Amino acid sequence: MSVRRLAEDQFQPAAFAFNDENAVWADKTIKKYPAGRQQSAVIPLLMRAQEQDGWVTRAAIEKVADMLDMAYIRVLEVATFYTQFQLGPVGTRAHVQVCGTTPCMLRGSEGLMKVCKSKIHDHPFERNAEGTLSWEEVECLGACVNAPMVMIGKDTYEDLTPERLEEIIDTFNVGNGASIKPGPQIDRHFSSPEGGPTTLLAPDPKPKPSAKKAVSDAVSLPPSEAGRPKSSDAETNPALKTPHTAPKAAAKNVKAVEAAPLPAPAEKPARAAAAPAVSKPALTDKNRPVGIEKPTAPDDLKLISGVGPKIEAILNELGIFTYAQVAGWKKAEREWVDGYLNFKGRIERDDWAKQAKALAKGGEAEYIKVFGKKPR
Repeated sequence: MSVRRLAEDQFQPAAFAFNDENAVWADKTIKKYPAGRQQSAVIPLLMRAQEQDGWVTRAAIEKVADMLDMAYIRVLEVATFYTQFQLGPVGTRAHVQVCGTTPCMLRGSEGLMKVCKSKIHDHPFERNAEGTLSWEEVECLGACVNAPMVMIGKDTYEDLTPERLEEIIDTFNVGNGASIKPGPQIDRHFSSPEGGPTTLLAPDPKPKPSAKKAVSDAVSLPPSEAGRPKSSDAETNPALKTPHTAPKAAAKNVKAVEAAPLPAPAEKPARAAAAPAVSKPALTDKNRPVGIEKPTAPDDLKLISGVGPKIEAILNELGIFTYAQVAGWKKAEREWVDGYLNFKGRIERDDWAKQAKALAKGGEAEYIKVFGKKPR
């Protein structure tokens, strides 16, 4: 981003104040933010100051800073960072922003800039002799489909030719810019194709008449039977009369249903036998690893992947306190511990023995060397 500085002192007014309408608006805007967060209103207030005077003056920056209890430098940082803020005087009737980004450039934005140079000034940000017009080149303004385009104030004028831009500039220069309709300057609606729609032009086909026989509105149709499970219940019998179609027959059917004996309750199916619980191996089993007394500084078994605080406590109860013990387990001992913990093969899958061997040999450094990652 190019360096942006405030205008020279000869252009700076001595003071700034919002007019009555904008002052009321500014107070309401500041109150939108919670206590202690009023500084969030800095951009809206600077924008309103620019809309009032046409550009952001040093006095406006200081006024906004005082209103929001901010240091002058903080508001200056905002004003100089965002290119939407004009830091010098612009045309009193129009400041033309010409988009020069790729789509507009390919569609002729350079020709629009030549018009600005000939009609306004050779250099951007410089006003014409009367001080009514100025221009600049800007980045994308978001109307790429309608390139090339310019923005004047808050309105965009799209699908421009150099000749049409000349007409627009001349109209603004005489103070009649409001007579120009913003948007596309050719025969199109917003971003629709020029000249009107080009696809889906055929009329909607008329719906074909239904082959089903028309039914009187006095009789309601039952819902579709598609996907309905078969049932022998009397209530689902399609031949059953309804109070709407045959009141007398329906009343007779109701009495018949009420007089019918209730069906015997269905027997509940026998519950499947519970799966036998898996029993732990006995503590007296010959394959139980030999335990030791708790050493003064036991190893942190939680560094072994698959061992958490609860598992570590169980291992300690079994007399397992060191990496060397785990690394020295034989297959039968590993299977005993796996069954005791109900791990279903997890000790082999996580390779506790290899992990413990690395930790016993060189701690975390050896573990990283062997496995390429830190333990746990």
